[in-house]
Amino acid sequence: MAAEPMIRVSVVYALPERAWTVALELPAMTTAAEAMARSGLVDTVPGLDATRISFAIFSQPVAGATVLRDGDRLELLRPLQADPKQARRRRARGER
Repeated sequence: MAAEPMIRVSVVYALPERAWTVALELPAMTTAAEAMARSGLVDTVPGLDATRISFAIFSQPVAGATVLRDGDRLELLRPLQADPKQARRRRARGER
């Protein structure tokens, strides 16, 4: 019986002061959401709320149902703290 094909991916979560990276070997056809769950980062990183996380692969936004490929870097993205357009307008007006 042939072994199930495996892929290697890394799951990354970063804060301004620290970053976590977990290298995983997963079955082929694993989704981004499944990889996040298997990484253990939700239990390891204080304050990480899995319900508010978005995903990206090499900085390109993807859905949680996206199937990962061998060599992918899955990035767990925090919610934006401010609308980038509004922040740019405030800076242009000289506000903080």
